Amino acid sequence: MRTRAKAGGWTTGRRRLALVLLLLGVVFAALPAHGYAGPGAGFAVLSSFWTLFLAFFYSLYAVLSWPFRQLYRLVRYRNAYKNARFPRVVILGFDGMDPELAERYMREGRLPHLAKLREQGTFRRLRTTSPPISPVAWSTFQTGCNPGKHNIYDFLARDLGSYLPLLSSAQVKGPRRRLRIGRYSVPLGKPRISLLRRARPFWHWLGERGIFCSILRVPVTFPPEKFPGVLLSGMCVPDLKGSQGTFCFHTTRAGSNGRCEGGVRIPFQREDGLLRSYIPGPDDPLREAPGKELRVGFTVRPDAARGHAEIETDSRRFTLRIGEYSEWIPVKFKAPLGFSAHGICRFNLRQLEPEVEVYVTPVNIDPQRPDLPISHPLTYSTYLAKLLGPYSTLGLAEDTWGLNEEVLDDGTFLAQCYGNHADRERMLFDALEKTRRGVCVCVFDTTDRVQHMFWRYLEPEHPAPGRNPKDSGPDVIGDLYQRMDALVGRVQEQLGENSLLLVVSDHGFKSFTRGVNLNSWLRQNGYLAMKSGAELGGEWLQGVDWSRTRAYTLGLNGLYLNLEGRERHGIVKAGAESAALKQELRRKIDGLADPPSGRVAITGVFDRDSIYAGPYAGNAPDLIIGYGEGYRASWSAVTGKVTDQVFENNTRAWSGDHCVDPRLVPGVLFSNQKIAEEKPGIVDVAPTILHLFGLPLPAHMDGRPWKVEPQGPA
Repeated sequence: MRTRAKAGGWTTGRRRLALVLLLLGVVFAALPAHGYAGPGAGFAVLSSFWTLFLAFFYSLYAVLSWPFRQLYRLVRYRNAYKNARFPRVVILGFDGMDPELAERYMREGRLPHLAKLREQGTFRRLRTTSPPISPVAWSTFQTGCNPGKHNIYDFLARDLGSYLPLLSSAQVKGPRRRLRIGRYSVPLGKPRISLLRRARPFWHWLGERGIFCSILRVPVTFPPEKFPGVLLSGMCVPDLKGSQGTFCFHTTRAGSNGRCEGGVRIPFQREDGLLRSYIPGPDDPLREAPGKELRVGFTVRPDAARGHAEIETDSRRFTLRIGEYSEWIPVKFKAPLGFSAHGICRFNLRQLEPEVEVYVTPVNIDPQRPDLPISHPLTYSTYLAKLLGPYSTLGLAEDTWGLNEEVLDDGTFLAQCYGNHADRERMLFDALEKTRRGVCVCVFDTTDRVQHMFWRYLEPEHPAPGRNPKDSGPDVIGDLYQRMDALVGRVQEQLGENSLLLVVSDHGFKSFTRGVNLNSWLRQNGYLAMKSGAELGGEWLQGVDWSRTRAYTLGLNGLYLNLEGRERHGIVKAGAESAALKQELRRKIDGLADPPSGRVAITGVFDRDSIYAGPYAGNAPDLIIGYGEGYRASWSAVTGKVTDQVFENNTRAWSGDHCVDPRLVPGVLFSNQKIAEEKPGIVDVAPTILHLFGLPLPAHMDGRPWKVEPQGPA
């Protein structure tokens, strides 16, 4: 059960405060970032004093100059909507909505609002990207470009010197200078965060012409870029530790400590009838070497007889029953010299006997006091928090690893998903109210996360175990689609006769029953070699002998040549030798069969030179692997392990996927208007929006605008 204030309970004063914050923020650029983040690196933040000091003068400047800026905008953009086909365009992004399932549930009468869009407007399968991975597809959605122009090919990229993984969407560097004071090293200046996605999103072009845009949780928008509108960043926003989401599982069970996939297990310490533990935070910003993390302590007073426990942090005391989530709890990580970091997290009481177990979500950046830039303007995240209450800011907010590792059960995971989803809905309807003209975009992640984790209930023979008997498993995915359909209905009620509604997904879904480790195949076939005496199974290509390795894989769909002059220890010569090796690998890998069943595990191997074009095409994997239905890169392959097994069963709750042959997983396109295009692609969305508002199309865009025929109210 989730405990939080109801939306109807906000006072008039809180609403006025929220509106003032939005007003101050929309008109002006955000404050400079006061932190940096990177996978596992943690980040430094300025003290609360300096944050408040700068915010005060920023707000004062905003108030004094607001009338003049508003007058300037009114004069300059008085004709902004003169050539618009529709005064307002609303785009609902349902990440991962699958056209086959949508068709199935429409036939069963379970999706009346989407069925109405199909009948009166449009329903098409939407061509996705290669590979069909969310950050790749949503980057194409927003820029209208192929990955060779926007530079995103996976969640991960690789360091050409160390062969280690890097986050593909953002780069983090510390301050240029530091001052040593005794045993401390004080950062001078702000750390540097840069977005690695290239090409401009369509809302930037619109904003420059005076067309207002509200952009909510679109992936690969962290750190947020400045433009004349409002934006809340989505997928790829880190947690307060700088990771993509690290949960904590606290237990009295002996021997349960140390890192696990996606989180950390921490033992309770018993003291005077209390259980003591801590929440790990970012690394100490005053230490140059990483590893010394900041911590916030908490205590638990269990009461098994009453079925609850009292939990106390330095900011709150609250009581939870078994299975219940707390509200968002603020936590403050303190470092010497006044440095601090602010986050929020939720507690869930998992068990009281025979052992006490408490789950804590990843520590999210506090939207009311963001130590990292998560919105544009900076005040927009605060406005939403003041209006609606605290909410998750983490890009991957649904803790799939918590369910994979069985520290959460199905019901607890779903409660987390739909709690975040409810917050997103409230943000959407607030944005619709504020965006009477222009563009409103909101991406919902629930469709993706729930299908990833509950596909096993669609297939009785799936090797991933259910948490309930398979013959009576819940219709979780069917219920999910019905929830999304109901949302579409409520949005339609808010739209006027001349509004355009688009419902799009970045890709569809397929089963993930068997994993393929191509590094293991490369080793068995002489393309990858291990050092003498090196053990198999080390993460991130540990033990690989690069002096004898010609090819390797990293990430979900990419295969790389160990190219001379590019990789630090490259041995394959560019030109004829590398071209011949690519053709040889394509010939051998394409059509690779799974020995026990004879099923084709790889249905396409695509040469980057034939599918990408643009200034960043050289950063792409040399070959893109298209897995067949039921297959995906194995869990060991994704983390860079070389093992004895090429094929293995997928027994984790994460049982559905889309990182396969893009021809197998198109997305969906619904509209309340007629769209003539028979084979639309996600690359076409950005140019279509620009065209509908009468803007010329940038020459670099690869997509083409659809012909949209207004039909009146749907």
